Amino acid sequence: MPHLDVELSAGTIEYEDTGGDGPVAVLLHGVAMDGSLWRDVVAALRPDIRCVVPTLPLGGHRRPMRPDADLSVLGVARLVAEFLERLDLTDVTLAMNDWGGAQALVADGRAERIGKLVITSCEAFENYPPGLPGANLRASARVPGGLAAAFGLLKLAPMRRLPMTWGWMTKRPVPREVMDAWFRPLWTSPEIRRDLRKYVRGVPPVGELLHWADALRSFDRPALVAWAAEDRVMPPEHGLRLAGLLPRGQLVQIPDSYTLIPEDQPERLAELMRAFVLDGDVMDGSGGSGGSGGSAA
Repeated sequence: MPHLDVELSAGTIEYEDTGGDGPVAVLLHGVAMDGSLWRDVVAALRPDIRCVVPTLPLGGHRRPMRPDADLSVLGVARLVAEFLERLDLTDVTLAMNDWGGAQALVADGRAERIGKLVITSCEAFENYPPGLPGANLRASARVPGGLAAAFGLLKLAPMRRLPMTWGWMTKRPVPREVMDAWFRPLWTSPEIRRDLRKYVRGVPPVGELLHWADALRSFDRPALVAWAAEDRVMPPEHGLRLAGLLPRGQLVQIPDSYTLIPEDQPERLAELMRAFVLDGDVMDGSGGSGGSGGSAA
């Protein structure tokens, strides 16, 4: 896919777009990654679905944002809404993994361009930044030079498989060249580290986080919650709770995967997403439907 860019209020956002006349899916990644998280899912979906994959300013972006940009969780969620508007994308399927900011987007009343929602293992409720890796990231962001030191250690492959870094994010190691590309902006750019620090320190109080999740009750369009059954960073019960909040939510538990389902189980996730985007429903292996608030293995 060609690398494109669009100028938003916070700065230049890079994205990829498979094009075509199919329904549109916008795929969002988490902290210290870029859109390549979705590369295998996109490869499977692109014959039927137009995939638009922005790189959000969460540390894996190559172009620093403006110094005064609001890069709090809510600020980045508003950038997603602005991105959809600038590209004039409507009735999109908005999918996210790891990053939970789309909940803030709905709570902020900016979901009018979203026709369907796909929530895969991600931040929710009070779990921002998530789990042990999130606690490590938060501590690093509070110390001068902390992010440079923390990500500098990730130049060493064994450090990437520790529970406090990326070891609980995927069951199998992410290819080294992919992860190197994710981390390189943080290794080389003080401005990118500044942007990430603003995001990590821009998490609101727990009461606001819980409000965001509860606001999903107002999203009356189809929603798929696909959660890693063995997730050790995003509690599986959070997937069940989110599906219960969504009036038209379907829950699917994905086995043999940690948080980054597009890395661990891209074929299964692509299968589910194709069925959901094209038909509005998902089916399990025996032909049963996930149903509203239900589960399909």
